[in-house]
Amino acid sequence: MDTYAALNDVLVNLFRDIMELEEQAIITQEYQDITNNDMHVIEAIGVGEPKNMSTIAKLLSVGTLTIAMNSLVKKGYVIRERGKEDRRVVYISLSEKGLRAYRHHEEFHRQMIEAVLENLTEDETESLVKALAKLERWFRRTEEN
Repeated sequence: MDTYAALNDVLVNLFRDIMELEEQAIITQEYQDITNNDMHVIEAIGVGEPKNMSTIAKLLSVGTLTIAMNSLVKKGYVIRERGKEDRRVVYISLSEKGLRAYRHHEEFHRQMIEAVLENLTEDETESLVKALAKLERWFRRTEEN
């Protein structure tokens, strides 16, 4: 198999497998009422200061979040509050249920990274990080066009 075919095969399978594994690991009995996409919205909201909708949309590279946000509020994962100084601004934060989901998702990612790094040398790890960073830059450029 030539390099092109090998890389194409690895990338296509890797993306598909990560999405499938993540969905299986994340959407457990406790979180069966949300989708993998919902979990990524929860991840973008994060555990720090509340964020406004446009900040979250930028983190996710999407135009609108209203439908997903309404669903997460209704299910009790997200709290929506108007700004104290400017009532037009809506701030989003995670509820206690949302924080538990966030930590559950974070644990999946921690385990995935540990498994990837487990058998790599320091040099291999550095090369992998550099190669994936270049790949990410290419995807971000493609996304912007």
